[in-house]
Amino acid sequence: MAHNTVDTTGTLAKTPVTLLGLGAMGGALARTWLAAGHPLTVWNRTAARAEPFAAGGATVAAGPAEAVAVNRLVVVCLLDDASVDASLDGVDLTGKDLVNLVTGTPGQARARAEWARERGARYLDGGVMAVPPMIGVPEAGPYVLYSGSRELFEEHRAVLAVPAGTTYVGEDAGFAALHDVALLSAMYGMFAGVAHAFALIRGESVAPGGFAPLLSAWINAMAGSVARTAEQLESGDYTRGVVSSLAMQVAGTPTFLRTAEEQGVSTELIAPYFDLMKRRLAEGGGKEDLTGVVDLLRR
Repeated sequence: MAHNTVDTTGTLAKTPVTLLGLGAMGGALARTWLAAGHPLTVWNRTAARAEPFAAGGATVAAGPAEAVAVNRLVVVCLLDDASVDASLDGVDLTGKDLVNLVTGTPGQARARAEWARERGARYLDGGVMAVPPMIGVPEAGPYVLYSGSRELFEEHRAVLAVPAGTTYVGEDAGFAALHDVALLSAMYGMFAGVAHAFALIRGESVAPGGFAPLLSAWINAMAGSVARTAEQLESGDYTRGVVSSLAMQVAGTPTFLRTAEEQGVSTELIAPYFDLMKRRLAEGGGKEDLTGVVDLLRR
């Protein structure tokens, strides 16, 4: 895995870029490349959105074919996979380097890579791990996961690192989307726990603002378990480094469920996970960590 931070040196050769899509994310990318002095050609389905970028120095193409023809490096930041099909239908991609930043599935990325190869283009898929205000702000920590053509990535990594850091995760074009969705899935799991925690205190004289630092610190402290889970998965020994066994944790789950009942809070966010823990215990994993739940999800 290769990782670079946002480039702020200002010493890069000013590679010209074509950008298709000027929504919130595409617009942020465009502004950053323009500010860094990269010649930029843009196209957007709604032409009015391109006007501010024209004022900022971008060349506005009348259509996707015209935009793609101008530069070798073509970055796509459209709504979805279907919009890529619609926008690039019939467009000559021979000799182009196509970087697709549209959020999709691993399967869609692999299919798109083959689609690009059949049309004579090199392909790189990207998963943006940032929101638009983070783009071009190194201290905010934005980065993009890339997978697909290593040669394309190495050749263009400098210009790609202008708006956000770059992390290359492999030749398999689907890996960027896979990493993206896996990371975001963990984020939503965390949000679910946070929502349940705030719901528990909601009806009491506990100020959310006072509770928040405790919750944030606790989540940060527990984040250390991620590395242990990875080690256990790689070794196959789910009892390695166990601090609190599955059996002990399952024994404590009734307290969580009863507390939710007392507080008038639904258990729909945490009960499914507790059910998985109980299933793993029933299979004989009482001395393990919680890692065995991963295998249950894979079935």
